[in-house]
Amino acid sequence: MPIAVFALALAAFAIGTTEFIISGILLSVSHDLSVGVPVAGLLVTGYAAGVAVGGPALSLLISRLPLKPAIMGVMTLFALGQVLCALAPTYELLLLARLVSACGHGVFFGVASVAVAQLVPPERRGAALSLFVGGITVANILGLPAGMAIGNACGGRIAILCIAVLAILSVLAVFVTVPADTHEEK
Repeated sequence: MPIAVFALALAAFAIGTTEFIISGILLSVSHDLSVGVPVAGLLVTGYAAGVAVGGPALSLLISRLPLKPAIMGVMTLFALGQVLCALAPTYELLLLARLVSACGHGVFFGVASVAVAQLVPPERRGAALSLFVGGITVANILGLPAGMAIGNACGGRIAILCIAVLAILSVLAVFVTVPADTHEEK
């Protein structure tokens, strides 16, 4: 399996962990930002809305880009959003930063799935796509509990910062491993 598929699976892991981490560190976030737990819980809803609305809008903007720059762009947007989440001093800025991340999330899986399919011969596509999407499964099995443990021991910002580091590493891994000539079949 090409290493680029593993790089894209790492990105899927970071995105999958981000999506659900807030639910695991809700008390920490609520306390840190001096908001009630129900208000902090809206960070989950806001992220979902960002994926549903921002993702399609961003898709329209990048639809003419080749796959690698498109993946790099949405992953960079996602990573930037995560860094902003870790640094957000207020609830409103955290919500805005999660919306930025969510836009990248909303596009990533579609664009990266096409790239994964281009990275392997047709008879290996099912295995490659399974490995790639497995990043989300591993995020639910390992990323969320690890993020909760880090968040509960060190604070929610540290857990979010860890995801930001993973997102940055995945951007670098994609940059190094995904070939520039990966292109969408017409």
